[in-house]
Amino acid sequence: MDAGVIPDAWAWLTTSAHWSGGAGVWARLREHLWLSGLCLVISCALALPVALWLGHGGGRRFGGALAVNLSNAGRAVPTFAVLVLLTLGPLGRHDDLPTIVALVLFAVPPLLTNAYTGVAAADRDVVEAARGMGMSGWQLLARVEVPLAFPLIMTGVRTAAVQVVATVSLAALAAGGGLGRIVTAGFATYDTPQVVAGAALIAALALLVEGVLALAQRLLDPRRRGGAPVPNAPPPPAPSPASF
Repeated sequence: MDAGVIPDAWAWLTTSAHWSGGAGVWARLREHLWLSGLCLVISCALALPVALWLGHGGGRRFGGALAVNLSNAGRAVPTFAVLVLLTLGPLGRHDDLPTIVALVLFAVPPLLTNAYTGVAAADRDVVEAARGMGMSGWQLLARVEVPLAFPLIMTGVRTAAVQVVATVSLAALAAGGGLGRIVTAGFATYDTPQVVAGAALIAALALLVEGVLALAQRLLDPRRRGGAPVPNAPPPPAPSPASF
């Protein structure tokens, strides 16, 4: 890369005309955030209930392992190829729908895998102690298993969010919106500084999303907030005099 590209890209970013208007940075950023947030919310709504249900039910472990393996196999499918196929199909007549479907399919695997693994691997001693205290299945899931699995669940959310934010840029190749349009416009006009500036904006947004979610994970962790207590295993009974 030409050493002069970086100063030129900085000059592009600091030019106010590039930030205003329907094709400016602010408009593209709003499109990018809207698509990313919508895809992440849909992915969480689809993946997390299934993962928690499978992880909580001991008799469903085989089904959970199968679901996780299938979702992981989906990671091998190129997102851009799926996006192009969906755009050329019937969904292509519905604006951003192909992009949303492709990104949801891309975001589900880390959400499903991490949430299922976190709940299924919750400390059995703590779970059995809570069960012995008379907790119902829903109480056990909400007050014990989810708090124990929270770090792993949030890791899946962070991974999915960063992947979605970075991959939304591919929507521009299929005439979608987002910051990727800045990159494709730069390619179309052979404007290398604009391409570099657009790529830098996407990378900075992905890092910002990762940082915000990492902070949210730290602040919302039930074990750090002192929220609903996770029961400890009951102490062993005192020995009777006859045992001495």
